[in-house]
Amino acid sequence: MTFARADLVSAATPIEPLPNLSALLGIDLHIKRDDLAGTTMGGNKSRQLEYYLGAAQQKNAQTVLITGAVQSNFVRTAAASAAKLGMKTIVQLEARVPDVDALYGSNGNVLLSRLLGVEVMHYPVGEDEAGADAALRARAEAEEAAGRTPYVIPLALGNPPLGALGYMRAAEEVIHQDPDFDVVVIASGSGLTHAGMLAGLRNAGHSVRVIGSCVRRDAEQQRHRIATVLEALSRLLGSPVPVSHDDIDIWDGALSPGYGRLGPQAAQAMAMMARSEGIVLDPVYTAKVFAAVPAMVKSGEIAAGARVLFVHTGGLASLFAYQSALENAFPHG
Repeated sequence: MTFARADLVSAATPIEPLPNLSALLGIDLHIKRDDLAGTTMGGNKSRQLEYYLGAAQQKNAQTVLITGAVQSNFVRTAAASAAKLGMKTIVQLEARVPDVDALYGSNGNVLLSRLLGVEVMHYPVGEDEAGADAALRARAEAEEAAGRTPYVIPLALGNPPLGALGYMRAAEEVIHQDPDFDVVVIASGSGLTHAGMLAGLRNAGHSVRVIGSCVRRDAEQQRHRIATVLEALSRLLGSPVPVSHDDIDIWDGALSPGYGRLGPQAAQAMAMMARSEGIVLDPVYTAKVFAAVPAMVKSGEIAAGARVLFVHTGGLASLFAYQSALENAFPHG
């Protein structure tokens, strides 16, 4: 089965060795630079958007509608990618993160989205994916009534997981670049990146361990979500994805204090990566994901000498909305 795809990630993102961290941790650590994928500060969402915006182009859509957190990289990347393809974007921002300051609502991805000229809606509930999707679809109906053709990029489970196809493609890319990793560590949020990478590797007959590090839900909830996404992916592809329950490997050790909030393990991971390799992580996704590596090495869940690939999924624009949290984590002096 073939699916329409917009060409947003025109070249393979590099895999680079991390020699200083490898020596520090006693493993052979590499990084997949998906922070360089796509437009406007890049990120993993570009791979997902290739298939959503491909479907939008197939429909001859003029308007793309998407929902996400106030500092959502997905929303910002969708707006940039849609602009590149000549489409208008309507973004819906959900109140997912409590106790935020003024910078959170005005800097980072919010500022970039304003620059990109998006129309902004607001949704007051942060944990109501079905309701957020319904609000988008109601706005899409208004677009249709005005004579425009909309395309909704949905959030909730139960929708075809087109975005997962982007990481099935990324899995093929990894195998072509370097097939000999023992462990892949990747973000597990909506589930499309994690499930797509896992499905792509298994479809290719590769048995590498894939660890999804939680950024929004605890391990039990996330394991169920990944299983649900994989079932939906099998239906989308028209054939079973060869992934067993035991393949769904989840770690949530850096999730606290919750989605979009910087905890001590994530802050330590940011400092370790920046001070050892000069690479910056973001507080919402990649810091929490990379935190799995030193923690699991310490616990013995990642063996000494293992070849490990950390997938840097980007998200750096949101860094600038977290100035207060970062100043608290890394005080002057």
